[in-house]
Amino acid sequence: MKPENITLISFGYFEKRFLGEIMYDVEREFRIPVIVRKGHLDLSLYFDPTRRQYNGNRLLQDIDLQFASDQAKTLAVFNVDLYIPILTFIFGQAFLNGRCGIASAYRLRNERYGIEADERIFVDRLRKEVIHELGHAFGLIHCITPTCVMRSSTYVEDIDQKSWSFCPKCRKQLGV
Repeated sequence: MKPENITLISFGYFEKRFLGEIMYDVEREFRIPVIVRKGHLDLSLYFDPTRRQYNGNRLLQDIDLQFASDQAKTLAVFNVDLYIPILTFIFGQAFLNGRCGIASAYRLRNERYGIEADERIFVDRLRKEVIHELGHAFGLIHCITPTCVMRSSTYVEDIDQKSWSFCPKCRKQLGV
């Protein structure tokens, strides 16, 4: 059953313009309406003081319990540094063929890497990460096509090299 909509929930400060641009492209890729809203969580509950990062697994589980529904796919966007126990950091994650996913803008800005700020690149990276994680929620696995948004990304350079669109194979799997 195709969900009624996609809900993007921002946790933390994001300029309205960024989420508006991303919303438009998510609607275009998935061909269903997108709703943007704000969410609130006590993020201190997910903070690991040893790593100085936030536990992505626990955060994803709680987003699923508190914000997701069976009628929509939900993607929560954060501004904190996420990790899972087996990786140093993650840009995001989602339940495969599930109700929700999470993405973080924390490592997507050029300034984090000592490079001059570029809002266009930042929004492009965030757009790709949001669409990628939603792709997982819709049942897509990582793709080997170099430009497909579903290609795995370990570094921001990987994100920069791919498109924000699905390749024909992934698009066919999505049925859009």
